[in-house]
Amino acid sequence: MAKITIYLPDDIERKARKAAKKDHTSVSRWIAERVKQKLDHAWPPEFLEAAGSCPDFPSLEELRSGYGHDAPREPLD
Repeated sequence: MAKITIYLPDDIERKARKAAKKDHTSVSRWIAERVKQKLDHAWPPEFLEAAGSCPDFPSLEELRSGYGHDAPREPLD
């Protein structure tokens, strides 16, 4: 496991310590869990299991069929 040093403003450190204490964990573990949550981009297994589970849900084409045409767009240049 890697070891790093971070510098936090005093008020953020106090809040982190209070939150870790509330969760009954160390500050190090509490911060590591928050970093992991921010960096973990995987879909939860429950979401993946639910995907496609509604057979009567309209297709993308059906959903977009009533939209009509897009308005002309100006270039971003």
